[in-house]
Amino acid sequence: MENIILYNLNFRSRLLLCPLLQELYYLRMQRSREKMERKKMDVENQCEKKLRVCVATCNRADYSKLAPIMFGIKSNPDEFDLEVVVLGSHLIDDYGNTFRMIEQDDFDIGSKLHTIVRGEDEAAMVESVGLALVKLPDVLQRLRPDILIVHGDRFDALALATAAALMNIRILHLEGGEVSGTIDDSIRHAISKLAHYHACCTRMAEQHLIAMCEDHSRILLAGCPSYDKLLSSHRRGDYMDIIRSWLGDNVQEFDYIVALQHPVTTNIQHSIKIYGLMLDALLSFNKKTLILFPNIDAGYKEMVRVMRKKGIEQHPNFRAVKHIPFEQFIQLVCHAGCMIGNSSCGVREAGAFGTPVINLGTRQTGRETGENVLHVRDADTKDKIYHALELQFGKRYPCSMIYGDGNAVPRIIKFLRSIDLDEPLQKTFCFPPVKDSISQDIDHILETQSALAVDLGGTNLRVAIVSMRGTIVKKYTQSNPMTFEDRMKLILKMCADAMRDAVCLNCRILGVGVSTGGRVNPQEGVVLHSTNLIKEWSSVDLRTPISDVLHLPVWVDNDGNCAALAERKFGHGKGYEDFVTVITGTGIGGGIIHRNELVHGSTFCAAELGHIMVSLEGPECSCGSRGCIEAYASGMALQKEAKRLYDEDLLKVEGMDMKLAEPITAAHLINAARLGNSNAEAVLNKASTALGMGIVNILHIVNPSLVILSGVLASYYQAPVQHIISERALVSAQSIKVLTSDLEEPALLGAASMVLDYATRRIY
Repeated sequence: MENIILYNLNFRSRLLLCPLLQELYYLRMQRSREKMERKKMDVENQCEKKLRVCVATCNRADYSKLAPIMFGIKSNPDEFDLEVVVLGSHLIDDYGNTFRMIEQDDFDIGSKLHTIVRGEDEAAMVESVGLALVKLPDVLQRLRPDILIVHGDRFDALALATAAALMNIRILHLEGGEVSGTIDDSIRHAISKLAHYHACCTRMAEQHLIAMCEDHSRILLAGCPSYDKLLSSHRRGDYMDIIRSWLGDNVQEFDYIVALQHPVTTNIQHSIKIYGLMLDALLSFNKKTLILFPNIDAGYKEMVRVMRKKGIEQHPNFRAVKHIPFEQFIQLVCHAGCMIGNSSCGVREAGAFGTPVINLGTRQTGRETGENVLHVRDADTKDKIYHALELQFGKRYPCSMIYGDGNAVPRIIKFLRSIDLDEPLQKTFCFPPVKDSISQDIDHILETQSALAVDLGGTNLRVAIVSMRGTIVKKYTQSNPMTFEDRMKLILKMCADAMRDAVCLNCRILGVGVSTGGRVNPQEGVVLHSTNLIKEWSSVDLRTPISDVLHLPVWVDNDGNCAALAERKFGHGKGYEDFVTVITGTGIGGGIIHRNELVHGSTFCAAELGHIMVSLEGPECSCGSRGCIEAYASGMALQKEAKRLYDEDLLKVEGMDMKLAEPITAAHLINAARLGNSNAEAVLNKASTALGMGIVNILHIVNPSLVILSGVLASYYQAPVQHIISERALVSAQSIKVLTSDLEEPALLGAASMVLDYATRRIY
């Protein structure tokens, strides 16, 4: 009975409370709707909000790479919020408190973390990483960045990447995938495995990251950010003022040395020994030397002790410094007679200036380098280092763009814009690694590796953008000026125009190849003696002015040699180790490929095929001799004979229309012969015989597998030359085929092939 009463009471109470419950129900529904609307607005705001980017810098070296990106982010305030965190050696008095240069660049430093435990040994490095890990969580939790940008391979960067990864903050790692010879290698790869995105500098580094199972869609081949500033500002007019402010008033350009040697933490005692030997060699070499203190790694104290024991800081030839602003440092490296040590600057930035570099020891083993770097890996004696200084000091090399083309920051900013914060944070790895994978499917950087090809002809100057497959993407043609100054000015203008168009065409220019008439020293990039068709073109250095303006490596060779290179890469010569190309045009030229290499000769006049003599009493040649192939079979020789027959009224033939106003050419001679003119036939038979005999002589000397005829007369000469070989060559050479080239632009393609074949080749 009591239960029934309670039940009834509860039932009556609920009836009384029903309006209140209804009101609460409707209130709850209204709040739910408001909550959903707020969530919707939050999503919309999330889409419109700026990307919070935190850039963390640990030392003077990584700031030179990060500063251009920081400026790029700062210049887009509608898209990005920039937060700057400073830690590591930036805050150490002994290193000049280099955080001040960040403030001088007008960046607001959000946090300064003292993370270096002094001691400069292995234990101190570990303790520094631990101290950074203790301090970083509070900073990152307060800043709450969408993405953290870290650079390189320092132990400070490892602490940053570890903290961010554990706190679910996306990481963009700069310069991953590179290879060097110290513990930095392991740290760099460890950071790459923690990072969500990668901006690397070279194609090889990109391939390494892909081989490490990183997602290739999150890898940007950007180039080195420091090159953006470096390439745009290194030609300052006040560079001598900067040099003298650091080295004194008496120092001259290219007459001083920059030395920068760091400890190798995996072999400290050996690196200290090399450091002492380097200082001894520099003392003996007796040149003004700017020497920077080493990194604050294990072994730092011992190296400084060696420096002071030898009295370097008091020596009149030396200036020892702890820090130089980057803008001034690049001027000092650019105009140095040599750079020595094991800094990455030597194998990276110095190559952009063509500065000769001596790389000591194993710290940079595996790095991609330009031809300006001389490696002294076993630097076990002072004399060996001294000899390297003798070899390198004062030399200049072609500019090397291995690590960047000056457009890294725009690519990285574009890459940051493409990051989707709604994508899962959890990294996914691509297993198994794909060998020789390419980046053509990365939608943010679909660039085509290409070359800039220049063909300097007697009449026209031509420039073309040529892809790796031999496709001429775009071609430019102008009349060749008569004077040296106008010609050089036009070459540089056309090349600069092509470089600008290459950006729009998505072509990455690796270098410049120049094809020109005359005798060329390809090692120095100098035209020694020109042809009669190109006036004022002897003892001309083509490499230096083009390289200085375009900041690209430059290769120069004779047009006949370029035709042979074009056939080797794109034409009938592909797959043959030994063949000869003969150009039959206005003159007669060509090139010889022997064991897959171009034959230049001791004085660079090999393969002057047009000046092979086939008669002792033949017609006079432009070279001053008689009886050369060119005097019989060139377009000029045939034109001369055509004009003679025309003047003697012996060229006319029924069915041949020849206007008096038009100039007489070799084409008229060939046409007359085809229509049965016996005089024209006799001239052409003599020309074919002379060319055929000259080629028989070539076969008997170099014994190629193939002969390729190129030029406007090639199709006419092919059958007669093949016939003469079958009649007059030795039995062992009679079966050698004579083919007509299928290439429309052999000179341009040959100039491009020099770049495409050698731009990334390294010789150790």
